[in-house]
Amino acid sequence: MSDREPFEAPAPPGEEGDLALPARAAELPPVDPVALLEAYLFAAPEPVELRELQLLLGARARAEEALAELARRLEGHGIRLEHKGGRWALRTAPELAPYLVRVRRPLRKLSKAAMETLAAIAWHQPITRAEIEALRGVSLSPGTLELLVELGWVAPAGRREVPGRPVQWATTPAFLDAFGLSSLADLPRLEELTSSDLFNRARDH
Repeated sequence: MSDREPFEAPAPPGEEGDLALPARAAELPPVDPVALLEAYLFAAPEPVELRELQLLLGARARAEEALAELARRLEGHGIRLEHKGGRWALRTAPELAPYLVRVRRPLRKLSKAAMETLAAIAWHQPITRAEIEALRGVSLSPGTLELLVELGWVAPAGRREVPGRPVQWATTPAFLDAFGLSSLADLPRLEELTSSDLFNRARDH
């Protein structure tokens, strides 16, 4: 780690959104900040933003330096530190992937309606339920959106400022992670997906 002068800890949770330090963090014994980052990333259900990691470390270390040291320590190991879309995660070393094909848990199989709903949200977010139904040409079945929310792939994204103020929907970082995308810019262009009636309608939407 660096020998630079100590720096000021991140702003309190109230000034940094809804992030919060663990309870009684100041009373905990000293810990290796690199090991702390490794444990936090291992337990995280989805990739983590740098500001969240810095809030975790507080004044113990700079998150960028701790991440660089963690990446160095993991060189040659079966787990690697990965940076995608401004977020960090621990991932299986790519050269080991062929050996894990038989044990890798596949993505949950979705119905056609759920896949079409997910596609409509991904390419047109933020989007309302009525707009999803207009794109698909049918009403949303009960539970379709709820399933995608349960998977953590979509979430409410505010309300549209029109009469009735309908809820808008958007994809989440977990969606990008599940499909191996760094950002929404990595999605194929709609022009490349002309084989689906849904995408043809969406392109003209």
